[in-house]
Amino acid sequence: MRIAELSARTGVAIPTIKYYLREGLLEPGVARAANQADYSEHHVQRLRLVRALVDVGGVPIAAAREVVAALGRTDLPPHDLLGVAHEAVAPARHPDRSSADWQRARSAVDDLADRRGWRVNPDSHGMNMLADVLMALSTLEVPEVLADLDVYADTAQRLATIEVDHVIARGDPTRMLELVVLGTVLGESLFAALRLLAHEHASADRLAPETRPQPAAEQPRISRGPATS
Repeated sequence: MRIAELSARTGVAIPTIKYYLREGLLEPGVARAANQADYSEHHVQRLRLVRALVDVGGVPIAAAREVVAALGRTDLPPHDLLGVAHEAVAPARHPDRSSADWQRARSAVDDLADRRGWRVNPDSHGMNMLADVLMALSTLEVPEVLADLDVYADTAQRLATIEVDHVIARGDPTRMLELVVLGTVLGESLFAALRLLAHEHASADRLAPETRPQPAAEQPRISRGPATS
């Protein structure tokens, strides 16, 4: 297919496709003429993946490029690709990690990992990101969340086990790698959205029960009075 059809199939504008080609996010098509190239179903799938990373997952272009490059490495097992995906969703900015407050938070993270028997790299992004959060919670005096840290960890561990099982079940290495990336990046957005909705529901249920919406079948009908001619 030509670039116009690739654009129509994916809903991505031609200038954006050309930008992704220049940035190395999309492999070049097969050249047919000086200014023409043919694209395949592989390009359709890869373009949709890039758009999901950038538009939905909020991954910067540079990080998306690293993820796409990793997907093309047949020597990279899914477990190692997970580190690339984690790096893609790691915040670009973080607090001072040399302060005494941060070091105490990091020690708490190390203790959590040891207590739960988690086989994690001490230098992983997740360890430092969690320390960032714990330091902020401690500084802002939010003991309620800190007290529930193991509840959060239990939820995360159950979800991670399910997600890794899904990756293994795919069997095909290429599709396994894609699920590692999409499950990591889009999974962040998925859980964040579900948590927002759950918060809204819990808040309405406990703080505003009188405003609870009725099912459509139970809503009272509005009398409009007798019909007139």
